[in-house]
Amino acid sequence: MRKLCNLLVGLSLTICLAGMSSASPRLVAPAQERNEAKDLQSQTKITMDDARATALKRAPGKVESGELEREHGRLVYSFDIRNSKGTITEVQVSAITGRIVRVEHENKKQEAAEKRAEGRKSHRQH
Repeated sequence: MRKLCNLLVGLSLTICLAGMSSASPRLVAPAQERNEAKDLQSQTKITMDDARATALKRAPGKVESGELEREHGRLVYSFDIRNSKGTITEVQVSAITGRIVRVEHENKKQEAAEKRAEGRKSHRQH
């Protein structure tokens, strides 16, 4: 009986520890993201505010989101700007030169698909 009890306690501890170790990467991910963001920020030559002003000149409207990212090998500030018609234009500004490197107009269907993809991405990270 005592051996059975010890076995059950040991098994319970193993299960608990396994559950904790699978949760650990989720706790580490935000710290890794912060370190990656700091690393990207240290490589920029212009500020996000300057990039935002440049993007708004190209696509007037309300900035709904903005981020610093590496896309297609370029370090860019990417802004989603909603115009007066309600559609979104994504404007990417080089974080090195301050020049616009890409402009993409999204229709409602593309916007909905992007939101779903972002939702899945953030769900996996949490």
